Amino acid sequence: MNIKQIETFFEKIKEYNILIIGDLMLDSYLWGNVSRISPEAPVPIVDCKKRENRLGGAANVALNVKSLGANPILCAVIGTDEKAETVRLLLKDRGLSDIGILSDQKRITTTKFRVIASGQHLIRVDEEHTDYLSQDIETQFIDKIQQIIESHKINAIIFEDYDKGTITARTISEIVELSISLNIPTLVDPKKRNFFNYRNVSLFKPNFKELTEGLKIETQKDDFEMIFKISREFMLKTGAKSIMTTLSELGVLICDTEKYIQIPAEQRDISDVSGAGDTVIAVAALCLAFGFSTAELAQISNLAGGLVCEKVGVVPVEPELLKNEMKLKI
Repeated sequence: MNIKQIETFFEKIKEYNILIIGDLMLDSYLWGNVSRISPEAPVPIVDCKKRENRLGGAANVALNVKSLGANPILCAVIGTDEKAETVRLLLKDRGLSDIGILSDQKRITTTKFRVIASGQHLIRVDEEHTDYLSQDIETQFIDKIQQIIESHKINAIIFEDYDKGTITARTISEIVELSISLNIPTLVDPKKRNFFNYRNVSLFKPNFKELTEGLKIETQKDDFEMIFKISREFMLKTGAKSIMTTLSELGVLICDTEKYIQIPAEQRDISDVSGAGDTVIAVAALCLAFGFSTAELAQISNLAGGLVCEKVGVVPVEPELLKNEMKLKI
């Protein structure tokens, strides 16, 4: 990786269309201050100063892709409730297309309520349905995704799976099969329920907890040889080309069936890890589409994930910050 290649990367990705399939969420924030404890229970009383709604989940991956200059196409299923209207307005405000958004009147829009006081994340309350899509909605959703792939030049496909039911085994199978026929790389940010349904993908990106729970294996986070061993077994079983496991304070470990590389984490002032995985998968997709090596992909994704951890709340990575960090690593 050199300066010219870095500059070319940030110019080239402006031409890329990245398809993101997954669980779209509404992140609802309440910001305030704490000055006393409730007389009703030993909990802090938050004096609310501001409320804010943001796009989260798969939509945060789309925002990261857009922030870096590429064109995200988000495919997700939401409800027909008031929060669904808020989501569509936020998509419009952030310049994101809703051509891949399907409404299901039998589902509610996944919402995560966060209370933050004096820079501290106090509590989160989730409102969601996690059942898989009905067969009829599943068929409509797959048809919509296929139409988008056939009508756009897609440079990479991301499955952003938060286990809320949007991504089904059939959706995975049909879209991965289509992507292989069109030579489109596929990346997965997995959760437990669909873990073994992702077959023949280009890059599988679990965090350490997801990897060990998905494979039902206990090991230590710093036992890189064991992580490589179990990852290799998973790749041979599922046909995945590579696995990149995020290890929080230990950085990332990326491997194929022959070798692994561990990229240490950068020293940073961590404020909030929310959304870091979304940033990592977004950057990894762009790196894979561009043609960076697996080692370079891991290094760049690791830098990007660390940068967003310095911010409070779920926010996309800033391209100039990432570009500068990449140049420092030459």
